[in-house]
Amino acid sequence: MLTPGQVGAAVEAVTGDLAFLQAMLDAETALVRAQAALGHAPVSAAVAVAAAARAERFDVRSLALRARSGGNPVIPLVADLTAAVPADAAPYVHRGATSQDIVDTAAMLVAARTLPLILDDLDRTAAALAGLAAEHRDTPMPGRTLTQHAVPTTFGLKAAGWRSLVLDAADRLAALRPPAQLGGAAGTLAAFEAPPGSPGSGPALMTEYARVLGLAAAGLPWHTLRTPVADLGSALAFTVTALGKPAADVLLLSRTETGELAEGTGGGSSAMPHKSNPVRATLIAVAARQAPAPAAVLLGSVVAEDERPAGAWHAEWPALRQLLRLAGGAARDAAELTADLRVVPGRMLDNLHRTKGLVASERLAAELGARLGRAQARALLDRATRRVVEEGVTLSAALRSEPGLRDWPPADRLRELTDPAAYVGSAAALVDRALHRAMPVRRKNP
Repeated sequence: MLTPGQVGAAVEAVTGDLAFLQAMLDAETALVRAQAALGHAPVSAAVAVAAAARAERFDVRSLALRARSGGNPVIPLVADLTAAVPADAAPYVHRGATSQDIVDTAAMLVAARTLPLILDDLDRTAAALAGLAAEHRDTPMPGRTLTQHAVPTTFGLKAAGWRSLVLDAADRLAALRPPAQLGGAAGTLAAFEAPPGSPGSGPALMTEYARVLGLAAAGLPWHTLRTPVADLGSALAFTVTALGKPAADVLLLSRTETGELAEGTGGGSSAMPHKSNPVRATLIAVAARQAPAPAAVLLGSVVAEDERPAGAWHAEWPALRQLLRLAGGAARDAAELTADLRVVPGRMLDNLHRTKGLVASERLAAELGARLGRAQARALLDRATRRVVEEGVTLSAALRSEPGLRDWPPADRLRELTDPAAYVGSAAALVDRALHRAMPVRRKNP
């Protein structure tokens, strides 16, 4: 109820308690299957565990309550799973593994199942922004720095910049390769050494385990080598904050006083019937403000002492899930926002002319400086600017009244120099350049 930016998003179901429970059961099943593939367990045991390992057969609330006694939910889960399989399969449940093997692997499975959903929405967002950038390649609007009009730009360039951030986020997420975790009690794989005369060894089991799960194979057990979690946290937090940039711009540009953008389907107010609030942008902004905190938890957990720490990896669980949900919700809202965004070119042009030509003063400084010298040109423009502000005349008129400029530049050239819409630099070329960049090619985990 208190997280409208996350509810209903595709990631909600795949990151919930039932989904995480199923991921833990999948990790347990994969372990027996991998052991059976190497001859370390009977195939019948793998079949039995797979048949029993269905999340709906287990009581999530009971597992959570019983997790308090051992500090993690794997301990009660193993007891329940062992009780659910035939007696001849029971000895092979969780054999050789430690709780962190299962929790870490489940977290990576949840992440691997969530990331494609986020990337799908980023793809939709990038496509919508590419359309806006192309359509408004030459649409002039005020560029703003430190809250004030700076020099003109185009909305196409702004949309291309938003898209660039979306692609940056997609690059980072697509590059992630969530790995399986298997190390045993202290990361030595001692309990997984092959029996005499049997094929394979602990490292071979690591590889087979990852293959069965469809996750990447880690070079080493990573109980206290938290690169996979830190990479996930960093990429997810960047994704949310990257989406926060267009959201922040939409919130500012859709103000009543500005009116250059509007959400296609804005939200209503409980008290004011006339309002159409920028709700999608607001929800993304909420996520962007929340994302750095859980990312800091994940980065802090890299400082993990000994071969398995007390508290560090435990702290990751809610933080990682929150980041997956924040990124999934923000990506969903960004796709909806950009698909229905309304652009108001006329209002952009009106606002561009609000300063009566002052927004093009940089161009005039260069032109006049070449003829009069920089110091004299700057003094002249300072006088003209004061007249524009104090008397409300246009910059063109103020300059024409200067004794040294009555005959130069010609009237048509002065109008061109003081026309903000004619001073957008290489904006169009930059849009064209930006649109050559494509979404990253997605590769499946081995």
